Amino acid sequence: MTRGIVGRVPDELINRAICGECAELMATLLPDNCIDLTVTSPPYDNLRLYQGFVFDFEAIARQLWRVTKPGGVVVWVVGDETVNGSETGTSFRQALWFMELGFSLHDTMIYQKNGFRYPFPNRYHQVFEYMFVFSKGSPKTFNPISDRKNLQPTKSGKNMKREQDGSKSYRQHFEATKYGKRFNVWRYNTGLHHVATDNLADQHPAIFPEALARDHILSWSNPGDIVLDPMCGSGTTLKMAVLTGRKAIGIDISPEYIELTRTRVQQAMLQMPLPLGGQQIASDADVFQLVQGELL
Repeated sequence: MTRGIVGRVPDELINRAICGECAELMATLLPDNCIDLTVTSPPYDNLRLYQGFVFDFEAIARQLWRVTKPGGVVVWVVGDETVNGSETGTSFRQALWFMELGFSLHDTMIYQKNGFRYPFPNRYHQVFEYMFVFSKGSPKTFNPISDRKNLQPTKSGKNMKREQDGSKSYRQHFEATKYGKRFNVWRYNTGLHHVATDNLADQHPAIFPEALARDHILSWSNPGDIVLDPMCGSGTTLKMAVLTGRKAIGIDISPEYIELTRTRVQQAMLQMPLPLGGQQIASDADVFQLVQGELL
């Protein structure tokens, strides 16, 4: 791998979904340091069979390290299976392996659902998954979404910090606006009529909300950046990348899911991606206002 030299993705791969084993295809098709952002969700242990295909996590993670640009981000949405009454902890092992490769664990975020699959008799209802945000060095892009209404907006204030010896110190004054930056727990409605704005996504057995993919894409990339999903499944990441003015690449080992992704991306490309009154998308704020009402 050539460190620091940004690779160029071939034009023929842009806004395409490619069928094959993702570690092999990344190694063959993608140069070093070429991807700005990856948003993906791997198979969760054995919760889904995924047509019998094998998931080689370590090979995929190595390729993600190689293809991610310096300052690029990988968002890894993952949960654990419960086996014989115990969670497997696979998600934590995967996070530690990413760090062994050189990624920084920039943030451990939570994807909170508004419901649960089934109750357990001896534990609390399971309503969240991890969204590990890994970065190759310090993230080069962060566009915070500020849609959390502050309870008491004020023009001045100060933060108290507890020092190592237990004493208190106070930081400089700050301005609290009407809306503040989100917390790192993101809550989404789930279910057939909430996760997607089309009627195609549910042909895949495990989909995450379009709004989740959109919000990470807006947060960690800019228009024109390249967004990858190496296990693209139903194509949600690619669809939202196109709708937000990014360039998308998807890989999946299932021919059926690749066709599903291609159909959804083609529909998305007809919806937007560039025209807003015949002009280029001006900002992510415009995109967010255009699509958030349909997705939340």
